[in-house]
This record gives sequence, C-alpha cells and structure tokens, in this order.
Amino acid sequence: MSGSGSSAPEDGNGRSNGNGQHVAQSRRDSVRYPGIPTITDGAGAVVWVEINITQAACAYPITSSTTMGGGYSAAVSNGQRNLWGEKLIFIEPESEHSSASTCEGFALAGGRVTNFTSGQGLVLMKEVLYTISGKRLPVVFHIGARALTSHSLNVHAGHDDVMSCADTGWGILFGRNPQEAADLALIARRAAEACQSPFMNVQDGFLITHTIENVLLPEKEFMAEFVGRPQDHILNLFDVNHPLMTGVVQDQDSYMKGKIAQRHYYAHMKPALLEAMRLFSDATGRPYDLIESYRMEDADYALVGMGCMMETAKPTIDYMRSELNLRVGAVNVCSYRPWPGVEIVRVLRNVKAFTVIERMDDPIAPANPLMRDIKTSFLDARLQLEQFREAAVTVDQFPLMLQCSAGLGSRDIRPGHFIGLVQNMRHAVEAKAHKEYCTVGIKHETAIDPPIDPDVRPEGAYSMRGHSVGGYGSVTTNKVIASLMGDLFGLHVQAYPKYGSSKKGLPTTYYLTVAPSKILTHCELEHVEFIPLNDVNALNLGDTLRGLADGGTIFLNSSKTTPLEVWQGVPVWARRRIREKHAHVLALDTFKIADEVATNPELRIRMMGIVLLGVFLKATPFAARLGMGFEQIMQGVEKAVRSYWGKRGEQVVQDNLTCIRRGYQEVFEVPREVIFDASLDEPTPATALPVVS
Repeated sequence: MSGSGSSAPEDGNGRSNGNGQHVAQSRRDSVRYPGIPTITDGAGAVVWVEINITQAACAYPITSSTTMGGGYSAAVSNGQRNLWGEKLIFIEPESEHSSASTCEGFALAGGRVTNFTSGQGLVLMKEVLYTISGKRLPVVFHIGARALTSHSLNVHAGHDDVMSCADTGWGILFGRNPQEAADLALIARRAAEACQSPFMNVQDGFLITHTIENVLLPEKEFMAEFVGRPQDHILNLFDVNHPLMTGVVQDQDSYMKGKIAQRHYYAHMKPALLEAMRLFSDATGRPYDLIESYRMEDADYALVGMGCMMETAKPTIDYMRSELNLRVGAVNVCSYRPWPGVEIVRVLRNVKAFTVIERMDDPIAPANPLMRDIKTSFLDARLQLEQFREAAVTVDQFPLMLQCSAGLGSRDIRPGHFIGLVQNMRHAVEAKAHKEYCTVGIKHETAIDPPIDPDVRPEGAYSMRGHSVGGYGSVTTNKVIASLMGDLFGLHVQAYPKYGSSKKGLPTTYYLTVAPSKILTHCELEHVEFIPLNDVNALNLGDTLRGLADGGTIFLNSSKTTPLEVWQGVPVWARRRIREKHAHVLALDTFKIADEVATNPELRIRMMGIVLLGVFLKATPFAARLGMGFEQIMQGVEKAVRSYWGKRGEQVVQDNLTCIRRGYQEVFEVPREVIFDASLDEPTPATALPVVS
C-alpha cells in the first residue's frame, strides 16, 4: 500500500500532502468559513457556486463542459432559487455564439449570468467575447479547457482553446483541482464586478471537470457575503430611467479613443483580483495568489505551468529533493490574465534554468503563449520598464529558458516526465546535449523519455485501476465507490475514468485512489493495489496486470463457479505474474447477479458494475482497520446509493443494494495452493481423434 510518500509542507490551498495535515486542520478550525466537506468533481463544484450566486445561465453545453450546463439546468428544473430568493433561469439557444450573445444581453440588463463551454464552443463565441469586454460586462464563463480540432477531433484537455481567446480582454484564471474550480468561481465573480471586466474560470477538461475529489464547498452565508446581491454590483444599462447607448457605430474620429480608454478599466483588474483573493483567503483559510511558488526558495531548477499537471509536479519535486538530491521547485500560474509578470520574474530570476510546460503547440510562433509572456517579462525586467522599476525587481542574468509541450488531448503527464525535464535542464546548464523545445509522453524526435517513473502517491495510499468495457457502468460505479470511501472511512479520494465517446462497447480503464491525506497526482495509475477486470477478455488485451503491488489483489469477472475453473481460465503469463507478486485472486459472475436482481432489464449491464462495489469493500482493508462489521458497512452504502439513485424510485435503490450485498457476500478467492500449483500450468494432452475409415 502506497508509494514513496513524502513529508512535504502544506500545499497552496492550506492543506497538507504529508505530515503537515494537522497544520491544515488547525487553519480550517480557526477561520470563519472553512467550507462544507463533500465529494464531487470540478463540474459539480462550479455548479454549486453558480446556482447560488447567479440569476441565469445561458449556455449551449459542449463536452467537457456539458455536466456543468446539465447541473445548472437540473437545478432550474427543480425550482432552485438563488441566495436572494430569485428563481433561476437556464437558456439554451442554438449555438455557443448565440449563448454568448444571450449572456451579453442579460448582463446589459444588469443581470448576473454565467456560461459553460469548451474547445470549439469557446472559439465559436470569440466574436462576442470582444463585445462583452468592450461593454464592461462583468460576466464569468466556466471553461472545460479542451484541445481544438486541428489534425483530428479530440474532446479532452488542451489549452489552445483558451489561448486563442487570450486577446479578448477577459481575465483568465486556471484551477488545478475541483477545489480551486469552486473557489476561483467566487474569486473571479467578485473581481469581475469590482473592475467591470469579464473573467474566464478555466479547469482542464475531464481531468478536473470529471474527477471526483474531496472538496470544501463555500458556505451559502459566505457566498452571499463575498459577492453580494447582483443588483448592488452590476449596472443595468437597459434602465429606461437612465438610458445609455451601447454597441454604437464609431468612425475614425471616435473608435480609437474609446478603445484606448478601456485601459482605465484594465489598470484596476489586477488590484481587484488581488483584493478578492486576499479576502477569500482570510475568510476560508485557503490561500490564493496570482502565482503559487512551491519549494522555490533555494531551487536551482523550476517547472512552470498551469492546470492540474502542476499538482502532479509537487509530490514529484518532493521525491527529486529527497531521493535524487536535486533542488527543484515549481511555479503554478493561477492568473494568466491579468498577467503576473513582476511576480513571475521575481520568483524565477535566481534559478539556473526553468522549463515552461504547456498543453498546446504553436510551432510557427517564437514560442508557445505562456513562454512568450515569460520571456517578454524577463526582457522588460532587464530593461527596467516602469512596473519592474517600481517593484524594484531587477535581472542581472537570464536563466536558461526551455519549453515543453505536454498533455495535449489529455495525453498522460507522469512524475517520470518531470524528472526527465529536470535532467534536460541539468544537461543544458552543463552545456551537454539537450533540447530547447521538447515533448513528453510520446515517441518523437523532440521527446524526452522518463529516466524513472516513481510512485509519488501519499503515504498509505490504496489505488485501483479497473479494466472494463465502455457502457458497463464503470464510471458511475467508480464515483459511488469514491463517495462511499470518503464518507464511510473519512478518507481522501480521487476517482476518474479514461473517458472517450469512442469507448462505448470497447475496452476502457478507470482509476481510484484512497489515502489518509490529499492526493495530488493527476495521472493514470501505474502503481496499484487492486485491479478489477470487469471485462472477461481483459487478460487477453495486453498487460492489464502491470504495476500491481506485492500482495495486491485482482478480481476476475468470470462465469466459472469454482476456484480451479477460474484459475484454469487465467493465461499462463498472468499466472506467473500473480505468483511473483504473491497476489490474491477473487472471482464472481457479476452479470449473473445483475441479471437475477435487475427488475428493469435495461439496467442489467450497468448493474454489473454495481456488484463490484461489494467486491471492493470486501477486498480493501479499510473496514477491518476500523473494526466495522458488514451491517455497519451496509448502512453507509445505503446512504451513498440513495444519494445517487434515490430519485429513480425505491425499487432501483433496493436493486442496487442487493447487488452490492451479494457482491460482498458471494465473491470467492482462489486458494493459495491452487495458485502455486505449477503442475496446473502444464498443457492438457489433446484428446485422441477417432479414426475415420
């Protein structure tokens, strides 16, 4: 159980990923609004904020922002009212462009409105984004950052959609996890209305929008206090008693004057954002700033980036410092706009080298967008332009500046990749062969291979990598397991599937980690203690047992009814691996149980996954550690089941509970004497064929 672990300092949100956990708890106990503990994903966290503080959402949801729009729409259907008793409105026009225009009209009338979009949807509304900022409309749009369709369609994480709109005059904030997605939704709203400018709140598509984690939701009382009533903060430009003209035609004599006059508002954006972050931090104990430096005080090398990859960098940095004796730090850029040039130069100027990692590639530009802005800021500091002169930030010598494209289309970014990037920086400093521009995670002439790929999960972590078939209900099951483990055992959880619309009916994987402290690794799991094989063909589809811990457990979804029959169905390569790892083998026919239990035949396939929840509870050590009996476990299970399926009726609830109960009670283990009986590996003699005359 667990990997190397670390005793690192608290992370940037006042929580700890190691022995500092008691410090974080103390901080939460001392603040006015510590948050409401729950387990949700980035989309759910944003929806919680927006259905309480806004008056409307105008959206044409697109993957991966769809669940945000769906959550808001569901609240409207259920008669949800905001914190001031106003009935919510959800408007879904015919396109993303139209939804942005509708938001513009709603905001012009003095309303507090939001939008949810991604990828091509954001680019399609770009024309309107200029108009919204030019009219000083303080809306907040939530972006599930998504790779744009270039050589092919991809619905997963990339930052090129956001970067394509960086010139539209909007503030742009990047979160790293569901907690930050919720908190920055509030911070962006207050800052937007304080400086009369729109903001985007960005989270990586699927990697945050759909990842289940422990979240402290902002309390309703705090949200009401922090952002206040819409009518008190937003100008109604359609007020007939005080009429104004907006969006007029301006010719040569006027347009430039109005455009340059906009700088007056943007001069107030950075102070407004800093004030919102300070007030939020004071009230919640979750500190925010334009950038976050991690272990940069004595760093020789730095990793710079935005989004969830910068959380994975933190425990990797702890590993490099403790195990490899490398002084490495990280700089996470939370505010891409307004640009924190002074802050970035101040923290990076003393390193030997840094690498800027971006989820995009702009090959015919001087550099990718984040790198371009950083280089510009270093040059401005060297020339001692006004803002650097006033801040007394000087640069005597430039660090080596390298750049990397990583994680395009949610390509996995692993701890080993960060180690490879640091190794590349060391080679650059020592004038050895290195790459000024590189990639990680692919095989290419620009690629840097990971020299090692360590386990940097927190101490005591227990992870599951499941192999299933798209459409089997594994995504829902994974969410239920995560919620249950968090609620029932008081643990930190992180759960996410390998999404893809193309996966229905095809092999897919899903991931879950449970740990005593916050889980910072946003990458596919290659170090696991439990491997459920929901797909009966999984052992014939590649090395599905890779990364299994010594003494770990695998589960086989098998129609075989005896341990010997189950073992005889395991390929010889897998038998040898199981012996090497001293692994446990569990088996059960989940389809048979689902078929017998489901009163609605259409739910049989999905209920196969629900049976796994019972198996997981039986296989994992947490109940035994806490001395919890079966019935006590089932009480917690029922609470989780009702929260997910209660609205579908009592029969659905009872069917799911029966599946879980039977999974727990009927799963059986292949005995050790069968597993270690090498004679069973011998091929069975072929049956003699009859002689035909």
